Amino acid sequence: MAEEVQPHAPDEVPACAGTTGGHATVPTLAHLVRRTARRLEAAGIADAHLEADLIWTTALGIDRAALYAAFRDTPTEEEKGRAEALCERRLNREPVAYLMGTREFYGLPIAVGPGVLIPRPETETVVEETLRLVEGEAPPVVADVGCGSGAIAVALAVARPEAVVYALDIAPRALELTALNAAKHGVSERVHVLESDLLAALPRPVHVIAANLPYVMSEEIPLLEPEVSRYEPREALDGGADGLDLIRRLLAEADGHLLPGGSLVLEMDPRQTAAAGEAAAACFPGARIRAVRDLAERERVLVVQTVQ
Repeated sequence: MAEEVQPHAPDEVPACAGTTGGHATVPTLAHLVRRTARRLEAAGIADAHLEADLIWTTALGIDRAALYAAFRDTPTEEEKGRAEALCERRLNREPVAYLMGTREFYGLPIAVGPGVLIPRPETETVVEETLRLVEGEAPPVVADVGCGSGAIAVALAVARPEAVVYALDIAPRALELTALNAAKHGVSERVHVLESDLLAALPRPVHVIAANLPYVMSEEIPLLEPEVSRYEPREALDGGADGLDLIRRLLAEADGHLLPGGSLVLEMDPRQTAAAGEAAAACFPGARIRAVRDLAERERVLVVQTVQ
């Protein structure tokens, strides 16, 4: 990624004259942001300059345009303290999305926090395929299984204003954040948040079951980046020995929860699509099964379209 060019501003400005008549200098915001970037860079954190901006926008409660406009200013001690606390958390490899409390997904700011998986860009493929499958349905009815922050459910409800979406998760923190995000984007009346072990609490059949269930192979979790392995919830990552434990369960339970001709849209590791496709074919004989590539051209999503 090309490094972003920040507006130029002096590193220091004169302070008030002291009793001896000399002039001290105090660091400007520009200097402090650059110093934060150098600390992150020295710790091996990618996109250090961008993340330094994000740390300071969070500490100051402003956006990046306002940050750059304030580069000649000198932050208060309280503001510097907030930024320092955020920087220390990031140096400990806590994800920047947890520091900010938000992550953009499908063009929407989604509230996130510890205890819930941070939405990834590749998961937008699940949203796109689901929307494609329900184009002719009025209203479309969708289940987001293992909803986490509610990113998929909320994105679907915003994209299709008449859609009815059931957001299902077993984790209380996930249910709280999903409800918060649904309210934030004005779709609470159509996003029904339910505590559920997979499909157990789904009250009606749906056109599409969409799911980003845990699919990381157990033995690979320690190999993940520390931001993931140390901070994101293991129960949202660990898919068992081959990563398909919950996906197989969902396929086995889905038949009675789909409307005639309904579909499943399942995110997974590209190495798992063949095995998951075989499991889907066993559960849904005659179904059209295809793998969809994400923006990185990797087979990220399995679509199972059942027969009428």
